[in-house]
Amino acid sequence: MAGAAAPVEEQQSESVGTVVVAGLANLVIAVAKLVAGMVSGSAAMLSEAAHSLADTVTEVFLYVALRRGGKPADERHPFGYGKESFVWAFIAALFTFIGGAGFSIYHGVTTIISGEHSGHYLISYIVLAVSFIAEGTSFLKARRQVRNESERWQTTPSRFLRLTPDTTVKAVYFEDSAALIGLVLAAVGIGLAQLTGTELWDGVASIAIGLLLLLVAGTLARSNVSLLVGRAVPRRMHQQIADDLAAIPVVTAVPTLLTMQLGPGDILVAAKVDFDDNVSGAEIEAASDDAEQRLRHRYPGIRYVFLDPTRGSAGRNHREGGTDL
Repeated sequence: MAGAAAPVEEQQSESVGTVVVAGLANLVIAVAKLVAGMVSGSAAMLSEAAHSLADTVTEVFLYVALRRGGKPADERHPFGYGKESFVWAFIAALFTFIGGAGFSIYHGVTTIISGEHSGHYLISYIVLAVSFIAEGTSFLKARRQVRNESERWQTTPSRFLRLTPDTTVKAVYFEDSAALIGLVLAAVGIGLAQLTGTELWDGVASIAIGLLLLLVAGTLARSNVSLLVGRAVPRRMHQQIADDLAAIPVVTAVPTLLTMQLGPGDILVAAKVDFDDNVSGAEIEAASDDAEQRLRHRYPGIRYVFLDPTRGSAGRNHREGGTDL
């Protein structure tokens, strides 16, 4: 991703709004689905209730992630608490995996085995339709944020979702997408059960919803683990940082460039830089300050810049680093 990022505070505020809207929508929908599931006896509806409840708890974890990850640095944590947001986002993914997916698959299997009859189809259809509207509203807000952020970074929405360290907006976007697909699966399952008179399709829909949740949880967990371990910035951003450092007049090479996402809005840059042998220590200090200002101007998320003067070969710059998922 390349281009100027939005201020960190603005991004966090928009992410909080996205999470709150999604959480409130999921809570209301979970209650409605639970009532419809208990009245109709539909496994797919009960699975959807578990799905929405899991999403609601997930939004709580994501809200905590935003608040905890935004704490300022202190003596015990000199690089800040940004990585704590990845911890809470990972816990949220695990809850979706265990709470939502586990219940949906289990209830689908038991429904197929028992073959218990569902009734009161109309209430299920009404709740599914209302839920689709509510989930769609939340999804549109998440999609708007993704689109705006991708435009700021001058990249595509799909690439932004792969590379963004903002795990909250990614989680909400994926969960709302899965919720809309899950509602369609539930409607198809209930409809086929009503048409055929067999609860097999209701159970199959429930299992399909569970598998969908497994896919989403696995994708989010994998992304958060990568960030927890210490993922580098995107490759195009890495190359731009290398070019900016190499463009400083007294710099002859940047043989080593390392980056790390310290949090959704915090980036660490560490580089071995070969300065011209004829310049003074004062000029090296001035060049280092210039480098930090350049990088922070282009990427406001860069919080720490460490430059280590070292010998290198002129023109040999470390441009091929970074991640490219």
